[in-house]
Amino acid sequence: MCLGERICSALHSHHMQNRLRKLCEDRAAGRRTIPELLRGLKSIGPKLVPFFKTVTIFFVLYGDSAKPNSVVYCIIKCLPILSLIIFVLLNSVTYSKPYSYSHKILYGLMCSCVGDAFLVWKEECFLHGVAIFAVAHVFYASAFGFRPLGTSSGIIFSSLAAVGYWYVLPGLTGILFPLGTLYFMLIFMMVWCAVARVKHTKGGCGWPEMSGCIGALLFIVSDFVLALNLFYQDIPYSHPIVMVTYYAAQLGISLSIIDNRTNTKQDKVPKASE
Repeated sequence: MCLGERICSALHSHHMQNRLRKLCEDRAAGRRTIPELLRGLKSIGPKLVPFFKTVTIFFVLYGDSAKPNSVVYCIIKCLPILSLIIFVLLNSVTYSKPYSYSHKILYGLMCSCVGDAFLVWKEECFLHGVAIFAVAHVFYASAFGFRPLGTSSGIIFSSLAAVGYWYVLPGLTGILFPLGTLYFMLIFMMVWCAVARVKHTKGGCGWPEMSGCIGALLFIVSDFVLALNLFYQDIPYSHPIVMVTYYAAQLGISLSIIDNRTNTKQDKVPKASE
């Protein structure tokens, strides 16, 4: 074998060793290879069909405007979230500790579904809806994890929260003032946790972490447009904007359970003997 062939063989061997090492690191960190991700997406696709069907039904029937105080509207509005609840259940059927992340997302979806129902009757139940959505954000934030949060992300989201709060503050009167203030703090804390999770995931983030982060950011967009429309000024096409971003947000957060366990920094690879 000539010198050039030996060099090529050594380089190829080194390249293969690096690929093998990277594959082992990815699996140890809980990340999937591209083929594994594609197989995973194929397996979860059918489970999301009810969600997309119910979302389509909602926008066909109520895409232009909401219909307050309607039982039928309430059912159609809640069906997509119920579909995501079933999706999460199908992907986390065990109640063992390693799946506590999925359980927290599940509880957040359940609270969101109840909150959706309350908000159909805004005059009587608006405060109840805001309160139950605040609880949902606590569950989501708890799932994403509270540390490490990152100072830079905190400064950015605190500034954004202050600006958004300044716009809606004139409309927050009576009990809405403390409740709205608390809600703003909780939803921005939830997004902060989601972004920090992407930045600080051990070994680099995967698509579940990114999906949860995008979902959290879309939740902010949905709620901010809704708040502006309620407390600041009428926003053209506010209803479709709010609902599209809301359903997309819940989908993104729900997809974050795929290949996810308790906490990205706390996961352990089980031994072969276990």
